[in-house]
Amino acid sequence: MRSLAVKLAVALAAWVIIYAALPGLSQWITDHVFPFPKRTHLARAVEFFLYEAPKVLLLLTLVVFGVGVVRSFFTPERTRAILAGKPQAVGNGLAATLGIVTPFCSCSAVPLFIGFLTAGIPLGVTFSFLIAAPMVNEVALALLLGLFGWRVAALYLGTGLTIAIVAGWIIGRLRMERHVEPWVYQMHVTEADPANGAVSWEGRVRNGLEAVRDIVGKVWPYLLAGIAVGAAIHGWVPENFMASIMGKGAWWSVPLAVMIGVPMYSNAAGIIPVVHALLEKGAALGTVLAFMMSVIALSLPEMIILRKVLRPVLIGVFVGVVAVGITVVGYLFNWLI
Repeated sequence: MRSLAVKLAVALAAWVIIYAALPGLSQWITDHVFPFPKRTHLARAVEFFLYEAPKVLLLLTLVVFGVGVVRSFFTPERTRAILAGKPQAVGNGLAATLGIVTPFCSCSAVPLFIGFLTAGIPLGVTFSFLIAAPMVNEVALALLLGLFGWRVAALYLGTGLTIAIVAGWIIGRLRMERHVEPWVYQMHVTEADPANGAVSWEGRVRNGLEAVRDIVGKVWPYLLAGIAVGAAIHGWVPENFMASIMGKGAWWSVPLAVMIGVPMYSNAAGIIPVVHALLEKGAALGTVLAFMMSVIALSLPEMIILRKVLRPVLIGVFVGVVAVGITVVGYLFNWLI
């Protein structure tokens, strides 16, 4: 155990040293390694990419490792056991909180959503989990913290949690269980034996490393693509153009951003570098975050998977309620910041 702690401390120290060196290193490489003139559009774009790409990868690796360790405490069976039998008001808040600490994307949360329904958990409570799991994403939270500071990250966390709780409560009050496909309630759920779930700290660290390999290994191409798009925006897109389309003065910008984001599909790693670049070009924070939240919380693949479980009316209500909540949050951010 002591040897494990020493290795983790050394790895963390190396992470801090590399992270602190990135600003100066990216500028030095841009100025001395590449042959194009300094401070041009291309130079600004390259420096942005050289700084943001390793920075985001470092943040992502650290957070995914930590969440991988936390995930070992929350198996699907244990999560179902925590939620089962709770009153709806309590269950919505608990489910949304569990959605935050169990790092599932919009598509991978659907199997758990089905498991919750078959375990007898109320429909509205299961929707609170389904909304919070992708929307309040650990990757998004970490990157917002690193790029914009704790205030923006805290607002994102609080508003995302509120949307998940309120939307789940509304769906629960609408009594739409008849719009769930009948086969879901006919499934038999086999519970795992909790006694077999004990995991050592070595095993939890191994879970964290496997999470880094699986998650970072899958998302890094999207992340680099997103940063490349962000670098292009940073280097070439005029500030006045972005401010006119997504600035606070355009009242229609928030609902338009949500309408554009809903049919799209991306993950937080790919979309947040674009968010960063848009903000630097004068786009309003609330408008851009509304776009980001709609992309990662209401993905088209998720809707396709949910159609196997839910009828179109319920899917439409789910998308509509969450989209309205995200729109309200966008206006709130623009008003507060």
